[in-house]
Amino acid sequence: MLLAALLAGAWLLDRALPPPMARFENAARIVTARDGRTLSVWPAAGGVWRLRTRPEDVPPHLLALLIAAEDRRFYAHPGVDPLTLARAAAQWVRAGRVVSGGSTLSMQAARLLEPRPRNLRSKLIEIARALQLEWRHGKRGVLEIWLTLAPQGGNLEGLRAGSLAWFGRPVQSLDAGEAALLVALARRPEALRPDRHPDAARRARDAVLLARAPDIASPAEITLAGEVPTRRLPMPRHAPHFARDGSTTLDLDLQRATEAIAREALTRLPERVSLAIVVSDLRTRETRALVGGDWMNPARAGALDLTRAVRSPGSTLKPLIYALAFEAGVVTPETLMEDLPRRFGDYAPENFDRAFQGRLRIADALRQSLNQPAVALLNEVGPLRLASVMKSGGAVPRLPPGAEPSLPLALGGVGLTLRELVGLYARLGDGGAGLIEPRAANLASAILVQPIPGGGPAGIAWKTGTSWGGRDAWAIGMDQRHVVGIWVGRPDGTPMPNATGARLALPLLGQVFERLPPAPRQGFTPRPLSAGLAPTTDALRLLFPPPRATLPEAGRVVLRAAGGQRPLTFLVDGAPLTTDPARREASWVPPGPGFYRITVLDAEGAAARTELRVR
Repeated sequence: MLLAALLAGAWLLDRALPPPMARFENAARIVTARDGRTLSVWPAAGGVWRLRTRPEDVPPHLLALLIAAEDRRFYAHPGVDPLTLARAAAQWVRAGRVVSGGSTLSMQAARLLEPRPRNLRSKLIEIARALQLEWRHGKRGVLEIWLTLAPQGGNLEGLRAGSLAWFGRPVQSLDAGEAALLVALARRPEALRPDRHPDAARRARDAVLLARAPDIASPAEITLAGEVPTRRLPMPRHAPHFARDGSTTLDLDLQRATEAIAREALTRLPERVSLAIVVSDLRTRETRALVGGDWMNPARAGALDLTRAVRSPGSTLKPLIYALAFEAGVVTPETLMEDLPRRFGDYAPENFDRAFQGRLRIADALRQSLNQPAVALLNEVGPLRLASVMKSGGAVPRLPPGAEPSLPLALGGVGLTLRELVGLYARLGDGGAGLIEPRAANLASAILVQPIPGGGPAGIAWKTGTSWGGRDAWAIGMDQRHVVGIWVGRPDGTPMPNATGARLALPLLGQVFERLPPAPRQGFTPRPLSAGLAPTTDALRLLFPPPRATLPEAGRVVLRAAGGQRPLTFLVDGAPLTTDPARREASWVPPGPGFYRITVLDAEGAAARTELRVR
């Protein structure tokens, strides 16, 4: 009866006064990569790096060191070791002071859950709590509490946090010497911090290895243990913009490589200019790497995830327009089309260089990202059709209030995010993925396969884009496995002088693809379509002035040419004009009335001539 009454009383006390588990449950959040490795860590409330650590998370020799150093009879007692307590009490009586506390790991776990002043009353509470913890959670639960809450110096708690901060590696990978340092640190975390007291930390580590666990480490192994770490490492914080959502699809090695590319690129960008990168799996659409900006840099709005920023996509939607035109049978890659000034109602688009190429093949018009052909094709397939495909692909077009999809969509007159744009290209590269007929999607993708200026692997289909005023510089590319999207711009949307996707974003695209595993050569790689889609050179000709033209009076004249191989050279009566070699036009002011001979030469020596009269 007495035993039953005692057990009933213990049960009632246990239910009335449960152990305080709040500190244990208030753990830091760990986000892992797709292979289970730690990607990013977010501190617990109060800024404490308290990482949940289970016995199976640590190597067996660490548990052996811990038990040998702190509680050799751990598996033999119910939470309190009477022999250890009796020895500690006898030492106290003889010395008149506390020589050893006699605490078991269970008693230490109780103290870690509920820190108290070190006195006799606290010791009695720890004894009661230790019995309660063992009753409730067993030996494994007690070890998990200790491994999670053991102090490791500063705001570090738990051996998982200690391993990352002092060694930069998962706790599973620690050798005996490294594990011994963490065990020793838990005793006097501030006095033994290796970054402040390296000699004391080394002696404490060696004591755990040699005196506390001679069966685990020999003197020779202690010698090989080497020096202790002398600086604390930052906690892992890869892909912070993405990891704070708790996602686990990222590839840790690729993420590190992508972040390194972004860090180096940011050093070359002007102040307040940032960038964003997304690497996605072509088939599953899962994100494999993501850089959302310059994390927590206020000058670059680093707290914002710029992969979610709504921006103008510039010319990056043109491949979708061409694919829809191929699907509708409006044109084929070999169809010849005129790139000449044309109005669509009140809309009169110009090319980026304000020149026109004249007659050329549709495939070449897409490669050169000409505006007039893209708008003309969108006029044929219909802006609503493009908007519908975008919406079905997860990219809802953002238009001004009350506006309907219209022809400016072809040149970036819509709001999209980098994530949405990458998703659209993933579907295009995946044979249309139900949005566009596979043959049409593959034709458009194949046209875009060309070498990346400045370097990059072969077989990449890519497109650049620049929004109005240079506000957004884009580069999107894909192979058979991945889609990579790059955005460069100012987070506040202000213009960047002389910014283009080709200059700012495309070099980064090549660097990222160089870090990716090579894709198999199939689908839209150049070889199957090279015969039909090889670039051709249109004949060089003068668009303005037309043959035997007469101008009514002297004034500024813009000479324009089409076709040929750039750079072009314009001459008047044999004298060359100063021009931009990338453009197909030149400005000239006739000195007065008379007849003039206008000539244009291309890079291969072809020439076109005409006579001009100024009255």
